[in-house]
This record gives sequence, C-alpha cells and structure tokens, in this order.
Amino acid sequence: MSETTTTTTAAYGLRARAARLDAADPLAARRDLFALDDGVYLDGNSLGALPVHVPARVQDVLTRQWGELRIRSWDESGWWTAPERIGDRIAPLVGAAAGRIVVGDSTSVNVFKAVVAAARIAGEGRDEILVDATTFPTDGYIAASAARLTGHRIVPVAPADVPSALGPRTAVALLNHVDYRSGRLHDLPGLTAAVHAAGALAVWDLCHSAGALPVGLDEHGVDLAVGCTYKYLNGGPGAPAYLYVAERHQAAFDSPLPGWNSHADPFGMTPGYTPADGSVRGRVGTPDIVSMLTLEAALDVWDGVEVAAVRAKSLALTDFFLECVEAYVPAGRVTSVTPAAHAERGSQVALRCDAAEPVMRRLIERGVVGDLRRPDVLRFGFTPLYVGFADAERAARVLAEVLGEIPSPGPLA
Repeated sequence: MSETTTTTTAAYGLRARAARLDAADPLAARRDLFALDDGVYLDGNSLGALPVHVPARVQDVLTRQWGELRIRSWDESGWWTAPERIGDRIAPLVGAAAGRIVVGDSTSVNVFKAVVAAARIAGEGRDEILVDATTFPTDGYIAASAARLTGHRIVPVAPADVPSALGPRTAVALLNHVDYRSGRLHDLPGLTAAVHAAGALAVWDLCHSAGALPVGLDEHGVDLAVGCTYKYLNGGPGAPAYLYVAERHQAAFDSPLPGWNSHADPFGMTPGYTPADGSVRGRVGTPDIVSMLTLEAALDVWDGVEVAAVRAKSLALTDFFLECVEAYVPAGRVTSVTPAAHAERGSQVALRCDAAEPVMRRLIERGVVGDLRRPDVLRFGFTPLYVGFADAERAARVLAEVLGEIPSPGPLA
C-alpha cells in the first residue's frame, strides 16, 4: 500500500470518528451561540469568539442605558454594582464563592494590586517575591515594579523548582496556572500548599485556565488570583480583568491603588481613605461600563455549563488533534511541547516547527486560525464551547498540507 493510500485511509477513518464524536458531544449545541465562519478558529486562548447575542445587549447599553437614562443608569441599570455582580458570575467558573471576586482594570493592574497587597500581608522579615521564570513577560515586569515599591527582592524560579526555592524570607509566590507558550498546566494545589508551608502567600495568574478547566480557588486555599476575561470567557477585546481575594485576607487587603470606588463612603469625598469591606477593596476608579456589561452579556453562554464537562471535552479534543497530527504530518516536521499527561495539560497544543511564521501565515490564509510564539512555536487553542472534533481533524490535515508545500530545513533537534 502506498504512502498516499495509507494517508487517505487514515484521513477517512479520522474524519468518520470526528463526526461520531461531534454527534455525541453534549456541548456541541453551544457552538450555535457564537459568531463563527466556515473556518477553524483555534485562537480562543488569545481572543474568544463573539457570542451572537452580545451586540444587541451592547446596543441597549448604548442607546437606552446611556442614551436615555444617562446618569440614572448608575442606579437604575445597576452600573454601580456591576464589578461585584459580574465577579459573582465568574466565581463558579474558578471555584470561588460569591463575594470574593471583583471585576475591573487590566490583568496587569490586578497583578500589581495582588502582589503588593500579598507582600504587605506577609509582613516584615519576608523580603523575597518568587516569580515564575517562564511567566508571561508583563507579570514579571509588574512583579519587579512591586518589588521596588515594597523593598523586596525578585527571585525568578522555574515552577518545578518553587518548593526548593521557598524559605523563611519568601513573602509571595506569583505563579501561572497554565504556561502561555507550551500549554503546560502547573500544580496549583501542590504549589499552593508548598507556599503556605513556607509561611508565604500564593498569587495565581489564571489567564489561560479560567473557562477551560477547573481551578478550585477556595478548595485549594489560594490567597489571591487574577485573570483576564477575553480568552476562554469570551468577554471581548480588552475586556476587564478580575481580582480574587480569599475571604480570610479581605480585612487585611491593603491595595496599593486606593481609589474612590473602593472607599467605604465613596460619595463622602473625604480626604482620608477608609477602605470598603470585602472584595470591593479591589476596585480603584470609575469602571469601564461598556466593556464590563459586554462581558456580563457574554457570560450568558456559560449558563447551565459544568466546568468538568468543559475539561473533559478539552482533553478529548487535544488528544484527538495530537493523534491527527501524528497521522498526517510527516515525521520530524513538528514536535509537541505540550505535555502528553492530562494532569499537566491546559487547553492548547503547542508545536515546535521550523519556519513557524510562514506556516502559520498559510494556515490562516486557508481558514485555520491559530497563532505563534517566536521563534518556532505554533499555538492552537481549543475552546470546548465552540470547537469540535471535525475542526481538530481539519486543522491537522491542513497543517500537513502546508508543511508539504514548505521545504523542511532539517529534522527538529
């Protein structure tokens, strides 16, 4: 049997299996809730797709709430309470009880609040901030600025080495739940326990895990956490981020950005600052209402969805995609840097590939949209609410076609 015949037979079998898997998928109907074209969108780990009902909801915000009610909407449309109300809707998706999440500002701003506040809670005698050495660059920049502000020292460390790097001087450990390049899922329960055993606080960045897999903030005793909402939560470009503060820390949470929105009497306009109770302490200034209410509308797609079901489909999708890649792509052209073990995998597949930039460019031209991280990583994000098994099969098949057109510079090391 020729190689072409073998490949064709494999493709037929994988397409048939994809069809069966999609037919049995309990989340398949969710796809109709999103504005999608005939292509394959595998970049939801950078920007989630638009839920189809959101434009009409935003139009109401613009024309009725702002256009007609104007200033009255702070009370009559619930603008004032939106940061906490929307936080309570995100809470079940990350395993938190109501009253522990506030929405607003960017992820970077919330990282700053969380790290400085955690360092203050840790107290004197602890002057080190451990930072994931593989973290998204901004987290490192912000942590370094927080260290300068508080007189702490930054200690970059690989996540696997965190337990051995912890000590009596550690105040805070800032960690990523899922590595943005490789898709590696880090051990949140185990690392949080190790941080606590050293007497320090754990701050987690959930940008690449919230909405894709169970997090369990309350269950695992996380101290503070931050995350964005424009990836798996589909809140739209630049959607506001969120800040989680464990209930046991809320009374001691001393924000480095005390704004009038977090004042106990915001309209008292007093020169002295008295912080509000609870998660409201995480607020700063006037919230971005249009973006915030866009996010609130987008969260409707999660009604009735169990995160456990999302995780099960995520793992099945990424397993199937890797199987299709192995079947279609010539040996040596790509190498997965995403862990094979389910316990160590987020909801993306990252493939090392020489000539990654032209490969991704051609994939996008053919309707398979992923992204890359220079110099040589192709990233494919699998958002279970709208990505199906046929999408995974098609993406792998088109990847093989593109690689067949681009000469190989040699086997990957």
